[in-house]
Amino acid sequence: MSTAAASVPLNSPRRVLAASLVGTTIEFFDFYIYATAAVLVFPKLFFPDSSPDAALLQSLATFAVAFIARPVGSAVFGHYGDRIGRKATLVAALLTMGLSTVAIGLLPTYHDIGLAAPLLLALCRFGQGLGLGGEWGGAVLLATENAPPGKRAWYGMFPQLGAPLGFLLSAGVFLVLGRVLDDAAFLSWGWRVPFIASALLVIVGLWVRLNIRETPDFQKALDQGQRVRLPMREVLLGHGFAVVVGTLAAFATFVLFYLMTVFTLGHGTKTLGYAREDFLLLQMVGILFFAAGIPLAARYGDRQGTVKAMLLATVAIFVFGLLFQPLFQAGHPLLVLLFLSLGLFLMGLTYGPCGTMLASLYPVQVRYTGASLSFNLAGILGAAPAPYAATWLAGRFGIAAVGGYLCVTALVTGLALWAIGRRQQRARAEA
Repeated sequence: MSTAAASVPLNSPRRVLAASLVGTTIEFFDFYIYATAAVLVFPKLFFPDSSPDAALLQSLATFAVAFIARPVGSAVFGHYGDRIGRKATLVAALLTMGLSTVAIGLLPTYHDIGLAAPLLLALCRFGQGLGLGGEWGGAVLLATENAPPGKRAWYGMFPQLGAPLGFLLSAGVFLVLGRVLDDAAFLSWGWRVPFIASALLVIVGLWVRLNIRETPDFQKALDQGQRVRLPMREVLLGHGFAVVVGTLAAFATFVLFYLMTVFTLGHGTKTLGYAREDFLLLQMVGILFFAAGIPLAARYGDRQGTVKAMLLATVAIFVFGLLFQPLFQAGHPLLVLLFLSLGLFLMGLTYGPCGTMLASLYPVQVRYTGASLSFNLAGILGAAPAPYAATWLAGRFGIAAVGGYLCVTALVTGLALWAIGRRQQRARAEA
């Protein structure tokens, strides 16, 4: 059996990296067009009977639904990813996400069907979260389990690059639509275009992923009969420490990103008075810094360790939390640009090695389930409440309180990373 497996050609690096990058780019594009619409469109079309502030909060609540769905997705897709294989599971996750996104673009609004409209919106959002819950872990494993020695963090950063690329695509589409359509046309039908058009991207992603082979690490586990009957049960009972510290280690990553994207877009346009298109353009510039930080942190992670790379980034995130009030102000677009660029660059530094670090916490036979679970539980803890909590804090106590919120999450994440580092040091000493 091992001889037969060895005769199977390995995936080429170009094909592996393309398959891991294109899928997460599509998935995050789908995810972010919802985030943008949740601030700019859905409050008016799906919650029109509420006050503007209440409608925004209700819309952000549907945004949070996906983060509840993501651990479910990690359990469902992780089970099959650890039982059947990475390739087939990644195809199914991409289809789930893509169909849910297209369905959002076809939904009737509150004016058409009343209360059923926001309920259907929440259901489709659940489908998005379900798909992304299975997508991320598989994409990271596709990259890292094909990586040569000493390059796991570098390979593992390619699916992470899907986040800034997906955001640039989504923000760019909304920016173009805002330029060519007036508000009436945009709210009538223009907002639907990116949701429906995502079907074309899904077709491309499916074509790429159907032309890859199973990862060598998982194929070896299959050949040696190491499959676990119930991966989620094994993760929860046998790897509880990894689940807890892995979740907390990604906590600040999620909080920072959704503060810098969803919260700042809402606060910047509604409270600070920046035009929608102008602020989206500022965010797009900031996302370039996000993308730049990812490979830098991956290179450092391969040399010094992914835990140390994330720990240094987390210390910088704490300091950045103290800068919210002096940098995020009305009437100072250059300051706001500096604010967004700095925050998103730090996001790249913590996000680049995150996938590789989480994958390293689990053995190969439960790695899909375990890494996905930690990542998606961090999404519930960090991202799901972040836009809502930050909006409430800013309205009640001012923007400095939002920075304080980020500082607290950075402290929690720093402690978790320290605990992981200590555990790894003991393991090396015992080996």
